[in-house]
Amino acid sequence: MTFDRIAEFVLTARDIPESAMEMAALLLMDTVGVAAGAAGMEAGRIARDHAFNFHAAGASEHAAQMIFDGRPASIPGAAFAAATGIDNLDAHDGYNPTKGHIGCAVVPALFAFAEARPEMSARDAICALVMAYEISARAGIALHASVADYHTSGAWNALGVAALGCRLRAASPDALRQALGIAEYHGPRSQMMREIANPTMLHDGSGMGALIGSMAVMMAQAGFTGAPALTVEADDAGAHWSDLDHVWTIEQNYIKPYPICRWAHAALDALSELKAAHGFSPQEIATIDVHVFAQSAALFSGMPTTTSQAQYSLHFALAALLVHGQIGPVQITGAGLSDREVAALLPRIAVQEEARHSERFPEGRWSDVTVTLKDGRQLASGDVNARGGPEAPMGNDEVEAKFRMMAAALSEQRITALWQMHTRLLLPETTFEDIAQLVRAPVENTHG
Repeated sequence: MTFDRIAEFVLTARDIPESAMEMAALLLMDTVGVAAGAAGMEAGRIARDHAFNFHAAGASEHAAQMIFDGRPASIPGAAFAAATGIDNLDAHDGYNPTKGHIGCAVVPALFAFAEARPEMSARDAICALVMAYEISARAGIALHASVADYHTSGAWNALGVAALGCRLRAASPDALRQALGIAEYHGPRSQMMREIANPTMLHDGSGMGALIGSMAVMMAQAGFTGAPALTVEADDAGAHWSDLDHVWTIEQNYIKPYPICRWAHAALDALSELKAAHGFSPQEIATIDVHVFAQSAALFSGMPTTTSQAQYSLHFALAALLVHGQIGPVQITGAGLSDREVAALLPRIAVQEEARHSERFPEGRWSDVTVTLKDGRQLASGDVNARGGPEAPMGNDEVEAKFRMMAAALSEQRITALWQMHTRLLLPETTFEDIAQLVRAPVENTHG
């Protein structure tokens, strides 16, 4: 596919299947819920304060209010702050073939760029969001195919942000080309497994992806040039773009039931199914044997002292799910990190890599769990693939329940009003400003 056709899709595409539009609306709401949950967490607070202090706009037309905060920053600053917060509450959507995440960068960018267009319909905003998912997905796959390192999502979701900004700012095809080149060149080519080995607030690089992608738009429109994006224009990248505008990858994104790295989710689902079927309590458990793929086996194995470690954990996540029956912001922050009942379970959990599960990564996230009870019974889950994706989607009731748990820092009235936007976003009379007004105001309460 030539760049001209890609540019046409980015800047003008509106003939999008309704199923893709509906999925985009659902992913938007899911990401908004995560953003609300992240607002009171330390990483999000630091990012917003940083954006307010050091990424201010020089003119009002270049400013955007930070979501769930209300203070102004520059458009790139507002996108950076929200993406960093969302990235640090690891409950946002993802796409298996990219081994990473799209919504955590492009949804914050949508709110930041859209503030200058209060008249924009929600449908037009959702069209732009679908486009950004499609560009991000292909850029991510192309980048993974062209380099040896396993890089964070910010390395490629920056291109989706740049495409989104160019569309909303009515950029020319040449400005788009320069913006994609700038975003790819400066995108954070950070090493994912370093973060897995030492979990920190750096997380998956999507805060920097949102910042760089947004900056690339402004710089390109001002005349700054960038080398053509290899993930878009290189000869060997063409195969990854050939199905653009007739295969809608957004419909293959997963929604996460837990704010934990998805590498842990198959084991969490397997253990949850066993507990539901057999009704055992944590006190009845002698051992838990967990067989996982290699990347899952590399997750943090101790009792976390930080939220970052908790979100990149396997042993802790399994224990927390057993003790509390759910994992939400409360379980991975504050007192949740020193829960004695959870800590007591960790020595009973053994994790090892299983070759057949590793062979199915990244197309699937497979694990199996065997629970041995103190009375001698052994309960085996069999092979389980992480749910939330198209092969085992969460129902709307589950997604709403997750949204309400994540957004618990908001008032009940605001939570309900936000969730009701899910059914209104695709109506012709709805403006994107209708939801943006609900999202920009500060949270009513915080946790952490």
